[in-house]
Amino acid sequence: MKGRFVFWPGLGTLFFCSVAHADPTFPTRPVRFIVPFPAGGGADVVGRVVGMKLEQKWGLQVVVDNRAGAGGNIAAEIAAAAPADGHTMFQFNVANTIAVGLYKKLNYDPVRDFSALSMLGTSPFILFVHPAVKATTVAELVSLAKAEPGHLRYASSGNGGPSHLAAELLKIMTNIELIHVPYKGVSPSMNDLLSGQVQLTFAVPGSGLPHAKAGRIRAIAVSAAKRTPLAPDLPTIAESGVAGYDAITWYAAVVPTGTPNGIVTKINKDLVQVLADPQTRDRLMAIGVEVASSTPEQLSQWIINEVAKWRRLVKFSGAQVD
Repeated sequence: MKGRFVFWPGLGTLFFCSVAHADPTFPTRPVRFIVPFPAGGGADVVGRVVGMKLEQKWGLQVVVDNRAGAGGNIAAEIAAAAPADGHTMFQFNVANTIAVGLYKKLNYDPVRDFSALSMLGTSPFILFVHPAVKATTVAELVSLAKAEPGHLRYASSGNGGPSHLAAELLKIMTNIELIHVPYKGVSPSMNDLLSGQVQLTFAVPGSGLPHAKAGRIRAIAVSAAKRTPLAPDLPTIAESGVAGYDAITWYAAVVPTGTPNGIVTKINKDLVQVLADPQTRDRLMAIGVEVASSTPEQLSQWIINEVAKWRRLVKFSGAQVD
Protein backbone atom coordinates (compact mmCIF):
# COMPACT_ATOMS: atom_id res chain seq x y z
CA MET A 1 0.00 0.00 0.00
CA LYS A 2 1.29 3.40 -0.93
CA GLY A 3 0.98 6.22 1.55
CA ARG A 4 2.36 9.45 2.87
CA PHE A 5 2.97 11.22 6.13
CA VAL A 6 0.89 14.33 6.56
CA PHE A 7 0.71 17.14 9.09
CA TRP A 8 -2.08 19.65 9.50
CA PRO A 9 -1.68 22.13 12.38
CA GLY A 10 -5.42 22.20 13.04
CA LEU A 11 -5.29 18.57 14.13
CA GLY A 12 -1.84 18.74 15.62
CA THR A 13 -0.85 15.15 14.85
CA LEU A 14 1.44 13.38 12.45
CA PHE A 15 0.10 10.17 11.02
CA PHE A 16 0.25 7.83 8.05
CA CYS A 17 -2.63 7.72 5.62
CA SER A 18 -3.19 5.59 2.57
CA VAL A 19 -3.16 7.26 -0.84
CA ALA A 20 -5.44 6.02 -3.61
CA HIS A 21 -4.31 6.32 -7.20
CA ALA A 22 -5.52 9.57 -8.74
CA ASP A 23 -7.80 9.40 -11.76
CA PRO A 24 -5.81 11.01 -14.61
CA THR A 25 -8.92 11.36 -16.79
CA PHE A 26 -10.82 13.63 -14.39
CA PRO A 27 -12.46 16.02 -15.16
CA THR A 28 -14.07 15.20 -18.49
CA ARG A 29 -16.51 18.14 -18.60
CA PRO A 30 -17.16 21.46 -16.76
CA VAL A 31 -17.33 21.21 -12.97
CA ARG A 32 -20.02 22.88 -10.88
CA PHE A 33 -18.86 24.34 -7.57
CA ILE A 34 -21.90 25.03 -5.37
CA VAL A 35 -21.41 27.89 -2.90
CA PRO A 36 -24.09 28.19 -0.17
CA PHE A 37 -24.11 32.00 0.10
CA PRO A 38 -24.81 34.94 -2.22
CA ALA A 39 -22.36 36.45 -4.68
CA GLY A 40 -20.02 39.09 -3.29
CA GLY A 41 -19.49 37.69 0.21
CA GLY A 42 -16.46 35.93 1.65
CA ALA A 43 -17.67 32.43 0.79
CA ASP A 44 -18.30 33.50 -2.80
CA VAL A 45 -14.83 35.03 -3.15
CA VAL A 46 -13.20 31.87 -1.78
CA GLY A 47 -15.18 29.79 -4.26
CA ARG A 48 -14.31 31.98 -7.22
CA VAL A 49 -10.59 32.27 -6.41
CA VAL A 50 -10.24 28.51 -5.95
CA GLY A 51 -12.51 27.76 -8.90
CA MET A 52 -10.52 30.01 -11.23
CA LYS A 53 -7.26 28.32 -10.27
CA LEU A 54 -8.73 24.84 -10.77
CA GLU A 55 -10.08 25.98 -14.13
CA GLN A 56 -6.57 27.01 -15.18
CA LYS A 57 -5.16 23.67 -14.03
CA TRP A 58 -7.85 21.51 -15.60
CA GLY A 59 -8.42 23.44 -18.81
CA LEU A 60 -12.15 23.08 -18.25
CA GLN A 61 -14.68 25.55 -16.86
CA VAL A 62 -15.45 25.58 -13.13
CA VAL A 63 -18.85 27.21 -12.69
CA VAL A 64 -19.54 28.78 -9.30
CA ASP A 65 -23.21 28.17 -8.52
CA ASN A 66 -24.48 30.40 -5.69
CA ARG A 67 -27.41 28.73 -3.90
CA ALA A 68 -28.15 30.88 -0.86
CA GLY A 69 -30.81 30.26 1.77
CA ALA A 70 -31.56 28.49 5.06
CA GLY A 71 -28.06 29.00 6.44
CA GLY A 72 -26.40 26.90 3.75
CA ASN A 73 -28.88 24.02 3.95
CA ILE A 74 -30.49 24.54 0.54
CA ALA A 75 -27.15 24.33 -1.23
CA ALA A 76 -26.12 21.30 0.83
CA GLU A 77 -29.30 19.44 -0.11
CA ILE A 78 -28.70 20.13 -3.81
CA ALA A 79 -25.07 19.03 -3.57
CA ALA A 80 -25.85 15.86 -1.62
CA ALA A 81 -28.31 14.78 -4.31
CA ALA A 82 -25.92 15.43 -7.23
CA PRO A 83 -24.28 12.60 -9.19
CA ALA A 84 -21.25 11.21 -7.34
CA ASP A 85 -18.78 11.63 -10.17
CA GLY A 86 -16.72 14.60 -8.96
CA HIS A 87 -18.25 17.07 -11.40
CA THR A 88 -20.30 18.66 -8.62
CA MET A 89 -18.30 20.06 -5.70
CA PHE A 90 -19.75 21.77 -2.64
CA GLN A 91 -18.19 24.46 -0.49
CA PHE A 92 -18.85 23.03 2.97
CA ASN A 93 -18.50 25.44 5.90
CA VAL A 94 -19.06 25.96 9.61
CA ALA A 95 -22.78 26.71 9.11
CA ASN A 96 -23.35 23.17 7.86
CA THR A 97 -21.96 21.72 11.09
CA ILE A 98 -23.93 24.17 13.27
CA ALA A 99 -27.12 23.19 11.42
CA VAL A 100 -27.15 19.70 12.97
CA GLY A 101 -27.93 21.12 16.40
CA LEU A 102 -29.88 24.16 15.22
CA TYR A 103 -32.54 22.65 12.96
CA LYS A 104 -35.07 20.05 14.06
CA LYS A 105 -34.89 18.34 10.68
CA LEU A 106 -32.31 18.39 7.90
CA ASN A 107 -32.73 16.83 4.48
CA TYR A 108 -29.06 15.90 4.41
CA ASP A 109 -26.45 14.54 6.79
CA PRO A 110 -23.21 16.58 6.80
CA VAL A 111 -21.12 13.52 7.71
CA ARG A 112 -22.90 10.69 5.87
CA ASP A 113 -23.77 12.45 2.60
CA PHE A 114 -20.40 13.94 1.66
CA SER A 115 -16.84 12.79 0.96
CA ALA A 116 -14.21 15.27 2.12
CA LEU A 117 -11.71 16.76 -0.32
CA SER A 118 -9.70 19.46 1.47
CA MET A 119 -9.96 22.39 3.80
CA LEU A 120 -9.72 25.65 1.84
CA GLY A 121 -9.30 28.38 4.42
CA THR A 122 -10.12 29.68 7.87
CA SER A 123 -11.05 33.07 9.24
CA PRO A 124 -11.10 34.08 12.88
CA PHE A 125 -13.59 36.41 14.45
CA ILE A 126 -12.35 39.51 16.15
CA LEU A 127 -14.05 40.80 19.28
CA PHE A 128 -14.84 44.48 18.67
CA VAL A 129 -16.28 46.98 21.16
CA HIS A 130 -17.60 50.52 20.84
CA PRO A 131 -15.09 53.15 22.04
CA ALA A 132 -17.48 54.14 24.85
CA VAL A 133 -16.99 50.72 26.45
CA LYS A 134 -14.37 51.07 29.18
CA ALA A 135 -12.50 47.89 28.32
CA THR A 136 -9.35 47.38 26.29
CA THR A 137 -8.80 43.71 27.14
CA VAL A 138 -10.92 40.59 27.49
CA ALA A 139 -10.31 40.57 31.24
CA GLU A 140 -11.57 44.16 31.55
CA LEU A 141 -14.62 43.36 29.43
CA VAL A 142 -15.45 40.34 31.59
CA SER A 143 -15.06 42.40 34.76
CA LEU A 144 -17.33 45.10 33.33
CA ALA A 145 -19.97 42.55 32.35
CA LYS A 146 -19.90 41.00 35.81
CA ALA A 147 -20.15 44.41 37.48
CA GLU A 148 -23.20 45.30 35.38
CA PRO A 149 -24.98 42.01 34.49
CA GLY A 150 -27.18 42.26 31.41
CA HIS A 151 -26.07 45.82 30.64
CA LEU A 152 -23.88 45.07 27.62
CA ARG A 153 -25.59 44.31 24.30
CA TYR A 154 -23.86 42.33 21.57
CA ALA A 155 -24.76 42.23 17.89
CA SER A 156 -24.67 39.16 15.66
CA SER A 157 -25.34 38.61 11.98
CA GLY A 158 -28.28 36.34 12.84
CA ASN A 159 -29.69 33.82 15.29
CA GLY A 160 -27.71 30.59 15.35
CA GLY A 161 -24.93 31.93 13.15
CA PRO A 162 -21.25 31.55 13.99
CA SER A 163 -20.88 35.13 15.28
CA HIS A 164 -23.83 34.56 17.63
CA LEU A 165 -22.41 31.29 18.93
CA ALA A 166 -18.92 32.77 19.30
CA ALA A 167 -20.39 35.27 21.77
CA GLU A 168 -22.42 32.58 23.50
CA LEU A 169 -19.26 30.53 23.94
CA LEU A 170 -17.59 33.51 25.62
CA LYS A 171 -20.60 33.94 27.91
CA ILE A 172 -20.55 30.30 28.93
CA MET A 173 -16.78 30.10 29.50
CA THR A 174 -16.62 33.33 31.55
CA ASN A 175 -20.02 33.12 33.28
CA ILE A 176 -21.14 36.59 32.18
CA GLU A 177 -24.49 37.97 31.04
CA LEU A 178 -24.76 39.70 27.67
CA ILE A 179 -27.90 40.68 25.76
CA HIS A 180 -28.09 39.28 22.23
CA VAL A 181 -29.31 41.58 19.44
CA PRO A 182 -29.58 39.60 16.16
CA TYR A 183 -29.48 41.31 12.77
CA LYS A 184 -30.09 40.22 9.20
CA GLY A 185 -26.47 40.16 8.14
CA VAL A 186 -23.07 41.59 9.04
CA SER A 187 -23.51 45.13 7.67
CA PRO A 188 -26.49 46.18 9.82
CA SER A 189 -24.92 44.67 12.94
CA MET A 190 -21.67 46.56 12.31
CA ASN A 191 -23.58 49.79 11.62
CA ASP A 192 -25.28 49.62 15.01
CA LEU A 193 -21.98 48.93 16.74
CA LEU A 194 -20.52 52.02 15.03
CA SER A 195 -23.47 54.11 16.19
CA GLY A 196 -23.32 52.78 19.76
CA GLN A 197 -26.71 51.05 19.66
CA VAL A 198 -24.87 47.89 20.76
CA GLN A 199 -21.61 47.65 22.67
CA LEU A 200 -19.78 44.70 21.12
CA THR A 201 -19.76 42.11 18.37
CA PHE A 202 -17.77 39.24 16.92
CA ALA A 203 -17.00 39.94 13.26
CA VAL A 204 -14.59 38.66 10.62
CA PRO A 205 -11.50 40.85 10.10
CA GLY A 206 -12.60 42.30 6.77
CA SER A 207 -15.81 43.68 8.31
CA GLY A 208 -14.35 45.37 11.35
CA LEU A 209 -10.62 46.02 11.05
CA PRO A 210 -10.95 49.02 8.69
CA HIS A 211 -13.24 50.69 11.25
CA ALA A 212 -10.87 49.78 14.09
CA LYS A 213 -7.90 51.27 12.24
CA ALA A 214 -9.92 54.46 11.76
CA GLY A 215 -10.65 54.58 15.51
CA ARG A 216 -14.41 54.14 15.16
CA ILE A 217 -14.42 50.85 17.11
CA ARG A 218 -11.84 49.00 19.22
CA ALA A 219 -10.43 45.53 18.50
CA ILE A 220 -9.99 43.54 21.71
CA ALA A 221 -8.95 39.99 20.82
CA VAL A 222 -9.00 37.19 18.24
CA SER A 223 -11.35 34.22 18.56
CA ALA A 224 -9.01 31.60 17.04
CA ALA A 225 -6.59 29.44 19.00
CA LYS A 226 -3.65 31.29 17.42
CA ARG A 227 -3.07 34.90 16.45
CA THR A 228 -3.92 36.06 12.96
CA PRO A 229 -1.39 37.62 10.58
CA LEU A 230 -4.11 40.11 9.69
CA ALA A 231 -3.73 41.66 13.15
CA PRO A 232 -0.61 40.08 14.67
CA ASP A 233 -0.54 42.35 17.72
CA LEU A 234 -4.01 41.30 18.86
CA PRO A 235 -3.96 38.56 21.52
CA THR A 236 -6.28 35.58 21.31
CA ILE A 237 -9.18 35.24 23.72
CA ALA A 238 -7.56 32.04 24.99
CA GLU A 239 -4.29 33.75 25.87
CA SER A 240 -6.27 36.61 27.42
CA GLY A 241 -7.43 34.37 30.25
CA VAL A 242 -10.19 32.22 28.70
CA ALA A 243 -8.19 29.02 28.26
CA GLY A 244 -9.44 26.72 25.52
CA TYR A 245 -11.59 29.32 23.75
CA ASP A 246 -11.61 28.69 19.99
CA ALA A 247 -14.31 29.68 17.50
CA ILE A 248 -13.62 30.30 13.82
CA THR A 249 -15.39 30.30 10.51
CA TRP A 250 -13.96 28.05 7.82
CA TYR A 251 -14.40 26.89 4.24
CA ALA A 252 -13.84 23.42 2.79
CA ALA A 253 -14.55 21.41 -0.36
CA VAL A 254 -16.50 18.16 -0.48
CA VAL A 255 -18.25 15.95 -3.06
CA PRO A 256 -21.27 13.64 -2.75
CA THR A 257 -20.64 10.35 -0.98
CA GLY A 258 -19.88 7.57 -3.43
CA THR A 259 -17.50 9.60 -5.55
CA PRO A 260 -14.70 7.22 -6.66
CA ASN A 261 -11.54 7.34 -4.52
CA GLY A 262 -9.39 8.07 -7.56
CA ILE A 263 -11.36 11.23 -8.28
CA VAL A 264 -11.28 12.32 -4.63
CA THR A 265 -7.50 11.87 -4.63
CA LYS A 266 -7.14 13.81 -7.90
CA ILE A 267 -9.19 16.78 -6.70
CA ASN A 268 -7.42 16.81 -3.32
CA LYS A 269 -4.02 16.86 -4.99
CA ASP A 270 -5.03 19.70 -7.30
CA LEU A 271 -6.63 21.69 -4.48
CA VAL A 272 -3.50 21.42 -2.33
CA GLN A 273 -1.41 22.70 -5.26
CA VAL A 274 -3.83 25.54 -5.95
CA LEU A 275 -3.88 26.59 -2.30
CA ALA A 276 -0.06 26.58 -2.18
CA ASP A 277 0.03 29.20 -4.95
CA PRO A 278 1.17 32.57 -3.47
CA GLN A 279 -1.39 34.37 -5.63
CA THR A 280 -4.20 32.30 -4.12
CA ARG A 281 -2.89 32.99 -0.62
CA ASP A 282 -2.64 36.73 -1.22
CA ARG A 283 -6.11 37.03 -2.75
CA LEU A 284 -7.71 35.16 0.14
CA MET A 285 -5.73 37.07 2.76
CA ALA A 286 -7.05 40.28 1.21
CA ILE A 287 -10.55 39.29 2.39
CA GLY A 288 -9.40 37.99 5.76
CA VAL A 289 -9.16 34.29 4.95
CA GLU A 290 -6.05 32.29 5.79
CA VAL A 291 -5.29 29.40 3.41
CA ALA A 292 -5.52 25.96 5.04
CA SER A 293 -5.28 22.77 2.99
CA SER A 294 -5.66 19.23 4.34
CA THR A 295 -6.02 15.58 3.43
CA PRO A 296 -9.53 14.14 3.01
CA GLU A 297 -9.03 12.14 6.22
CA GLN A 298 -8.18 15.24 8.23
CA LEU A 299 -11.15 17.18 6.90
CA SER A 300 -13.50 14.28 7.64
CA GLN A 301 -12.38 14.21 11.27
CA TRP A 302 -12.56 18.00 11.49
CA ILE A 303 -16.20 17.96 10.33
CA ILE A 304 -17.10 15.26 12.86
CA ASN A 305 -15.47 17.26 15.66
CA GLU A 306 -17.17 20.51 14.60
CA VAL A 307 -20.62 18.88 14.49
CA ALA A 308 -20.16 17.63 18.05
CA LYS A 309 -18.78 20.96 19.29
CA TRP A 310 -21.53 23.18 17.87
CA ARG A 311 -24.32 20.76 18.76
CA ARG A 312 -23.32 21.00 22.42
CA LEU A 313 -23.08 24.80 22.29
CA VAL A 314 -26.42 25.24 20.50
CA LYS A 315 -28.11 23.06 23.12
CA PHE A 316 -26.44 24.76 26.07
CA SER A 317 -27.09 28.29 24.78
CA GLY A 318 -30.65 27.64 23.67
CA ALA A 319 -29.96 29.25 20.28
CA GLN A 320 -32.85 29.03 17.82
CA VAL A 321 -33.31 30.04 14.19
CA ASP A 322 -35.86 32.71 13.30
